[in-house]
Amino acid sequence: MALLAEREALQAERDVAVADAANARAELSDNAALIAHLELRIEKLKRELYGQRSERTARLIEQLELELEELATTASEDELAARAAAAKTQSVRAFTRKRPVRKPWPDDIERERIVIEAPKSCACCGGSRLAKLGEDVTETLEEIPRRFKLIETVREKFTCRDCEKISQPPAPFHATPRGTVRRAAK
Repeated sequence: MALLAEREALQAERDVAVADAANARAELSDNAALIAHLELRIEKLKRELYGQRSERTARLIEQLELELEELATTASEDELAARAAAAKTQSVRAFTRKRPVRKPWPDDIERERIVIEAPKSCACCGGSRLAKLGEDVTETLEEIPRRFKLIETVREKFTCRDCEKISQPPAPFHATPRGTVRRAAK
C-alpha cells in the first residue's frame, strides 16, 4: 500500500516537472523570438542612422515626387474639364420600347369560362387559411368547324395567411407554348 502511494506521489511530481519544463521551453522560445525581433529593429535603425545615402536615391525620390505632383494636377484639370462638359450637355431621356399588346378578341365570339380548382391547403406548410390574391386568365381561341369559341381558363391565385406563400394551380397544356389558337377535338 505504501509503495503504491509513493509511486503515485512520484508520478505526480514527474508530471509537475514535465509541465514546468514545457512552460520554461515556451518562455525561452518567446524570449528568443522577442530577441530576434529587437535585434532586427536595432539593425534597421542603425542602417537608417549610419547607412549610405547616395545622391541617386535622393534624385529618384525627387523625380517621383515631381511625377506625383504632375499626375495630381492633370487629374484635377481632367476633372474640371469633365465637369464643364457635363454642364454643357443636355440630359436626354432614355428610349423605352413599348411592349406589343395583343388586341382583345371581339365580343361576338362565343365564350366558355373554365375555372381550374384552387388548392384547398398550402403546398408549403399545409395551412388551410388561404386568401384569394387574384387570378390569371388565359384566352385560347378554339376552332370548331364553321365557328370559333373563346375558352377563358382561369387559374386563381391564393396566399397562405400562415406562411405568406402564394399558391396557384399549374397552367393547362398548350400544343404551342404561348399559343392562342387550337383545333377542337373531334
